[in-house]
Amino acid sequence: MNIIDIRSDTVTKPTPAMRKAMAEAEVGDDVYGDDPTINKLEKLGAKMLGKEASVFVPSGTFGNQLALFTWAPRGTEVILGEEAHIVQHEAGAASVIAGVQTRTIPAPDGILTRKALEERLRHRELHFPATSLICLENAHSLGQVVSLKAMDEARAVAKEWKLPIHLDGARIFNAAAALGCEAKDIAARADSVMFCLSKGLCAPVGSLLAGSKAFVEEARMKRKIMGGGMRQAGILAAAGILALTEQVNHLAEDHARAKKMAKDLAKIPGIIIKPKEVEINMVFFAWPAAEKEKTAKKIVDIFAGHGIIINAPEHGVFRFVTHYWIGDSEAQAILAASREAFRSEAAAS
Repeated sequence: MNIIDIRSDTVTKPTPAMRKAMAEAEVGDDVYGDDPTINKLEKLGAKMLGKEASVFVPSGTFGNQLALFTWAPRGTEVILGEEAHIVQHEAGAASVIAGVQTRTIPAPDGILTRKALEERLRHRELHFPATSLICLENAHSLGQVVSLKAMDEARAVAKEWKLPIHLDGARIFNAAAALGCEAKDIAARADSVMFCLSKGLCAPVGSLLAGSKAFVEEARMKRKIMGGGMRQAGILAAAGILALTEQVNHLAEDHARAKKMAKDLAKIPGIIIKPKEVEINMVFFAWPAAEKEKTAKKIVDIFAGHGIIINAPEHGVFRFVTHYWIGDSEAQAILAASREAFRSEAAAS
């Protein structure tokens, strides 16, 4: 049975072209700066984001934490949205690696407004730390895309406070496809940007952290401290180059399938979903009955019986994620399983 995995776009496997490129990659010692494939990837990534330089890192979490480690002095405070990946899914690393305090603010749809920022930004005084960095996220890990206008508002506040902005752009190319702009247009609103080569772009490992030459030079030193010097990493970079030159153009197809899936799911009685709110490749929908653990497990098992892997819901909310390996036939199989799973539960309730 061909397994269909829609838990996340992190489950993507490298394309045949990537596997070939990895096998044939020219390599050297990257810590010495001698790996030609790494060097090529870093130049390409920086150019695509309109930055002076970039540095290859093992993962998105590594890249985000490296940015905090580089920008923020120990004992200072980093401002970011309360649902930001850096806060919710990076194991409290900011306190361990950079030694900083994170201060969250409400950020509906991933937007940090001027009002919310100004209520939290602080100068150093006897009883509290100074703000040293503002972090944005686009596309947001909850599936929203933040407009350039909203990013400009945050940028203006940062400029007034003379603060840098770091962008968690793990899915920046998804955001660009959704906004109808180039990734560099989004990246221009931040001083540093981390973006993933994996996820929807299919590379098996790796992210890039981009910014000015001075910032990247310092980040490269901090990367060494964090254990990120990976020697002959050109084998991985070869896949990353194809991620940027070939896979970026497929993201709009993933978005289109997600939007169609949302419309089809909306036709199933009992499912609560707003198809117009699907902006990238993530489909969130509610099934109130699934708040019961027994019911949720039954639904997951029905999908498994069809060879489809899904995550259990959180508070009755499911997330289906389309990606390169979810084509039209896989989308139809997901819809068929959804009709069986949710209608059978409706009949049983």
